[in-house]
Amino acid sequence: MLQKSGAASLIAAGLFLAALAGFGSALGGYSHALHPPALLGARGVPMAIAFNVLAFVLPGLLGMLVMGGVRSRLGEAHWAARIGSWLWFLSALAFAMQGLLPLDPGDMDASPSRLHANAWTVWWLAFAPGGLLLALGLARTSGWRLLGMTALGGALLLPLFTLYAPLGMSVGISQRVALAIWFACLVSAGFAAQRQHQR
Repeated sequence: MLQKSGAASLIAAGLFLAALAGFGSALGGYSHALHPPALLGARGVPMAIAFNVLAFVLPGLLGMLVMGGVRSRLGEAHWAARIGSWLWFLSALAFAMQGLLPLDPGDMDASPSRLHANAWTVWWLAFAPGGLLLALGLARTSGWRLLGMTALGGALLLPLFTLYAPLGMSVGISQRVALAIWFACLVSAGFAAQRQHQR
């Protein structure tokens, strides 16, 4: 799997983008600029299960495989990098769980919606400190510095678009930027692990 981790990370990002574009265009009244991606997988929305599988579950599982590969290649790297890789693994798991815990658009305070919100929160809360720890642990590790710099940038930027950016822009845009940052870091991790495997 390690020799194909770069491809796996690209497939994960491609699945999400294709599902978002395809299901978004098929749902009347849906706006990418205004609505969160998870609305396409909400209860009662046509083809919600298919969207959740393609946009959340499969990319999340692929992300877990990628981050498991990163962890296995870190070996005796700095403890911060090892813990950071596990936090990114947890972030990928939480991403997949968002597809298994769909929103209830009829009652955003109901238990299903709260569970989905919890998965979203764990997704970014695991990612941000994980990125900082990866950046710290990989700063002087040969072959991993690019991932360390990417992780640092992602860790600093992603919380801005999950917490503060919605104050100045629509939730649709801010969430898509946050997701783009996450997938960019996943792709960086996938190719970093692949390069280490080929050495």
